[in-house]
Amino acid sequence: MIPEFYTRQPWDDQIERIAELVGRVGALEDAAKDKLELRRTNRIWSVHSSTAIEGNQLSVIQVAGVANGELVLAPPRDVKEVENALAVYDVLDTWDPWQVGDFLRAHRLLTEGLVTEPGAFRTVDVEIINAAHDVVHTGSRHQKVPRLIAELLEWGSTATDHPLIVSSATHFLIEHIHPFRDGNGRIGRLWQTLILSRWRPVFAWMPVETLIRARQERYYGALQSSREPEIDAAPFISYMLDVIEQSLVDYAAKARAAVRRTLSDPYISP
Repeated sequence: MIPEFYTRQPWDDQIERIAELVGRVGALEDAAKDKLELRRTNRIWSVHSSTAIEGNQLSVIQVAGVANGELVLAPPRDVKEVENALAVYDVLDTWDPWQVGDFLRAHRLLTEGLVTEPGAFRTVDVEIINAAHDVVHTGSRHQKVPRLIAELLEWGSTATDHPLIVSSATHFLIEHIHPFRDGNGRIGRLWQTLILSRWRPVFAWMPVETLIRARQERYYGALQSSREPEIDAAPFISYMLDVIEQSLVDYAAKARAAVRRTLSDPYISP
C-alpha cells in the first residue's frame, strides 16, 4: 500500500456543509419538472469545461450540437474530443473506480483517435512544461506507473476517510503519477467525478469542472503546492472541497429556478 500522503486539516465542517447541500440539491431536483433537462445542461457545461481546460475550442452551443448529433463546423479533433467525453459520461455508472481495468478502459474511450496510446500506460518518461518552458513536474518513471496506479486504487478501495477527501486525494495522485502520455487531466477529473458519484449519484451531473475552469490557475497552483517542497495533497484537497461546495451552491440555485418554473406551470396539477 502507498504511504500516507496528506496531512489532516479541519475539513469536517466543510464536509458537513457539502453533505447538506447534496441533500438540498436532491430535494430540489425531485421537485423540478425539467429535472432531466437540468441535468443534461449541466452535463454539457461539464464536458465543455473539461475539454476547454485542455485547449478545445468548441463553444458551449457547439458542444450541445455535438450532443444532439448535429453537424458542427469545427476542427475534427475538437469534435472528436467532445464526442469521446460525452460517450464516457454515458457509461460512467458502469465502471468501478477501484479497478485498474476500468481505469484503462475509461482512458481508451476518452482519448480514442486523439493520442498514440489510448487505454495504455505510457512507455516513456515525461516532464510537464509550463508556458515559460520550465519543467514544473516530472511524472513517475514509466516502469513504475502500473504498480503505482494499482496501489493507488487499492488504497482508495479501503480508505476510511470521507469520499470527498478520498476522491480529491486520488485525483491529485493521478496527476502526480501522470500515468498516460496524454489525457491525464481529463482522466483525473473524470475519476474524481466517478468516485463522488458512487457516494452520491448527483455528482454524475455536477458541473464541478466548470468551476475548475473558472479557477484554472488556482487548480494548477494547488497541484504544485501539493508537490513542493514534498508531497502533501492537503492544499489540493482543500482547493477541490471549495470547488465542490461552490458547484453545489450554483447547482442548487439552478435547481431552485427549475422548481419555480414547475410551480408556475399552469398545466401541472397541484
